[in-house]
Amino acid sequence: MSRFVLRALLTGTAAAASIGAAHAQSGTPAGTTVSNQATATYSVNGTPASVQSNVSTFKVDRKVDLTLVAQTGTTKVNLGQNAAYLSFTLTNKTNGTQDFILNPSQQIVSLPGLLGTDNFDVGNLTAYVDKNGNGTYEPGTDDQTYVDELPADGSVAVFLVGDIPNQNGAAFASASMQAVVARGGTTGTRGTVLAETLLDVVDDPNAEDVVFADNDSDGLSAGDLARNGAARAYAQFEIGTRAVDLSILKSSRVISDGVNLVGPKALPGATVEYCLLVRNATLLTPATGVALADTLPAQTTYVDGSLKIGGATCLLGGEAQDDDADDASDNRIYSGAYNPATRVITANMPTVAGGGQLAATFQVKIN
Repeated sequence: MSRFVLRALLTGTAAAASIGAAHAQSGTPAGTTVSNQATATYSVNGTPASVQSNVSTFKVDRKVDLTLVAQTGTTKVNLGQNAAYLSFTLTNKTNGTQDFILNPSQQIVSLPGLLGTDNFDVGNLTAYVDKNGNGTYEPGTDDQTYVDELPADGSVAVFLVGDIPNQNGAAFASASMQAVVARGGTTGTRGTVLAETLLDVVDDPNAEDVVFADNDSDGLSAGDLARNGAARAYAQFEIGTRAVDLSILKSSRVISDGVNLVGPKALPGATVEYCLLVRNATLLTPATGVALADTLPAQTTYVDGSLKIGGATCLLGGEAQDDDADDASDNRIYSGAYNPATRVITANMPTVAGGGQLAATFQVKIN
């Protein structure tokens, strides 16, 4: 008579990762092969024996998840500012290393949580990655337009960068950043967009399926949807200073009168120099595209070639002008002209720095 005792033991292993070890929040890395084998021990008439099952394996599938968060809802900028930027933080919550494609866009509607109504567009809007991780956009350094090989649970700052126009009435510009999950695996090459495994496909234990698990719908028809392998965040440029304290001080002095060597007077035939001193009293905010116009008094005649623009004061002169309105090939910082038909002097200053001043001078003769 024999006696039979059966005890079954299950053992398991995982290639490329230890199942028993502590894992990051994203979980076991995608593509990990998990192996499992059963062992039965028994005895027959007191003689021990054992038998093993076949090894059952399956691959851990890729659970795609990510977050994209604006660091500030609204960022203050200045009129005419180039390379203004909005900051976002992208976090890869996928259980694997991924590339991310960055898509910048401007919004044409007011968005929840932002301050004001969008009423201007930002020029040259581009997405860049914080290359050196200092949290500040640096032109020439931060030149990569996609996220390369971001590890599971890794985060990186990304920027929306653009040029603010010098536009009257500009107040708010809304923008959004979209991050789309792409294939990783090759450093220095942007991966293709990751496609989700069809939901009606039965799980293949020997293949790595892809499942979108991002639950970040913002409820906007033009925004982000849950489980689409992408995330979107919104932010806004706000013109911090929408006007500057710009003033013009006009003065005149007699240069010569043909009679007195010292202390010339405003006699007929005397030469008088006018000065238009432009002052910008708003610190840190430049005034751009400043255009001056001055009509000569009827009792005077313009002195050809006397127009100068860009001096720091009235006495320091400035860049001499050729008096004509064709400035395309002059290669000058400033431009100006005298129109004999209208008797109008024009002087153009590209920028008057915040807290700074520039002068335009010209001469006339008293009739």
